[in-house]
Amino acid sequence: MITEKDIKILFEKEKIQNAIKTLSNKINSEYKNEELYLICVLKGSIMFMVDLSKHLTMPIKMEFIRLSSYGTGFNSSGKVNAVDISLPDLNNKNVLIIEDIIDTGHTAKFLVDFLKHNFKTKTLKFCSLLDKKIKREVNIDPDYYAFEVDDKFLVGYGLDYEGYYRNLPYIGYV
Repeated sequence: MITEKDIKILFEKEKIQNAIKTLSNKINSEYKNEELYLICVLKGSIMFMVDLSKHLTMPIKMEFIRLSSYGTGFNSSGKVNAVDISLPDLNNKNVLIIEDIIDTGHTAKFLVDFLKHNFKTKTLKFCSLLDKKIKREVNIDPDYYAFEVDDKFLVGYGLDYEGYYRNLPYIGYV
């Protein structure tokens, strides 16, 4: 079990919030007054989505889904599990997927493919707080991201270690 003293800070709270404001400006300029559906991938993305949504100026609707790809400890299972993926009719809607991190890309690709298969959205974009390109196994990139990160195990600001440390106001690594 890791403890908070084992965590080294990578991004302070202020740096995260400034990056979120920058992302929201880009999203606001792209969607202006159009309605936007935010699809939050639980549980890790909730803090990011809430903070991002505070800066969005267009009418938004929030939806939540649960996908899982991590096993235990520091290792990914490599498989995506759709825990709860019930969504409203997204046909002809602007949809923005909100994710905490894209690493291998399996979860992101699964979700994008699922939405494309089940809906004919007006637009479908992907926004991730963190982009771990070095770990990418499938060809997918976010349309928006705040930080590119190295191959470190990250915790805090929604990211967890066995369910713990999501509540840290910063992002750290162990």
